[in-house]
Formats: sequence, C-alpha cells, structure tokens
Amino acid sequence: MSESVWGVIIRLQSNVPTNTGPTPVRYAVMHILIVEDDEVARDTLAKALREVGHTVDVATNGLDGLHMASSIAVDLAIVDRMLPKLDGLALVQSLRATGRKMPVLILSALGDVDDRITGLRAGGDDYLTKPYHMSELLARIDALARRGDSGNAETATKLKLADLELDRMTRRVVRNGKKIELTAREFQLLEFMMRHSGQVVTRTMLLEGVWDYHFDPQTNVIDVHISRLRQAIDKDFDKPLLHTVRGAGYSLREDE
Repeated sequence: MSESVWGVIIRLQSNVPTNTGPTPVRYAVMHILIVEDDEVARDTLAKALREVGHTVDVATNGLDGLHMASSIAVDLAIVDRMLPKLDGLALVQSLRATGRKMPVLILSALGDVDDRITGLRAGGDDYLTKPYHMSELLARIDALARRGDSGNAETATKLKLADLELDRMTRRVVRNGKKIELTAREFQLLEFMMRHSGQVVTRTMLLEGVWDYHFDPQTNVIDVHISRLRQAIDKDFDKPLLHTVRGAGYSLREDE
C-alpha cells in the first residue's frame, strides 16, 4: 500500500511558494491517469492537475490501473510504486510489454539511487520521490509531454468522433464544420466523454473526472450539464451522439 507520509506532504503541497522568477508556461493539457491507493494523496493530486486544465482519471489499485491504461486513451500515467493487487513496477512492465508508450511518472518514498534505477529500468520515464512540491511534479509532467509529443500519437491534442472534433489546445469544438460554443465546464465534460467514447460513463465517473468530488451524487448538476451539452452538440444535427443509458449513465457514440 502507499506510504503514509502523505498526510504531512499534502499540507506542504497545498501552499506552493510564490515563484520569484518568470511564470512557467504549461506545455499542454493532457489526459492523465493517476494510480494511487492513498485516498488523500490521490484526491489532492487529481485536484491540482484539474486546476491547471488536465483531464484526470483515477485508479485505486494496480490491476484497475493496468486495465484503464490499456483500454482508454491516456497521454500520461502517474503511478505509485507501492500498490495493492499489482505493484507499480509490475504495472509499468506490463504496459511496456503490450506496447503502450505513454510517458509514466513513478512516485515513491523509496529514493535511493538503486530504487530510482530499478523504477526507470522497469519502464518508467521519470521517478519522483516523496515528499515533493506540486510545482516540481507539474514541471516534470510538462517535460514528459515535450518528450512524448515528437513521436507519441497518444499525446495528440485533437479528439474526433464522427463529425465532432475537439481541439484541446485551442479549446475549439466543431461539428460538421460548425463551431460550437461551450462553457469551460461543458468543454471539460465533452472532453471526458470523448475520451471514453463508446463506453457507458456513470455518474460517479463524471463526478470524479469532471467535478472532482465536489457534489453529492444525487445532485442534478450532471443532468443539467448533460442536457446543455446535448443541446449544443446534437440539436442542429441529424444524428445524435450523446445518449442516455437508462439506469447506467451516458454514452457518447455514433450509432449505425
């Protein structure tokens, strides 16, 4: 299981010192998978990544993390080394064995040289020891994005389903050549749905991936935003893409 030192780390990371130099420029928004079994650490990291614009999925153990990394389009994975069911190094080795090339940042309290070498040789692209400053983690993510962007198709900034296109860099959405205006939250919701196109997305997945746990699952905020998004992307077009799966959630897909 994850190292319990996170309880102290989180308080330190929540107040990153003011940068006295030039303001760093974030390289790209990405779809990031966090595999971390410590709830406080996982939620804090996910919140920080979403605040700077990234889309985030989370897994609480190594087996779920491996399944998600293998089945959905992910630009980058942040993997805790000590995980239940499948440890982080075995997860990374399994990904590499199946040909998945997304950058992987390994997090661990094991910081000796031999530990770092073992993590990198297992297939990790970077290795960050705990405790750390959130600003350093964000900078390392940007560096990994720059490395992967030259030859890794998984870091593509454009998502497409049928005649619907979303550009994560320009924040532009177009369907059949027509520009669609969305609020920031609607854009996040659409990006999340496009990342999981063809799948049934549950309310819990939306709460975790778009709203960051801030709302009660019984709230109608999801229904309201889904309705607005459906109006924006489906109303003036022949074929609907956003479907309600009764009793399960929603699905963004192109029906035959």
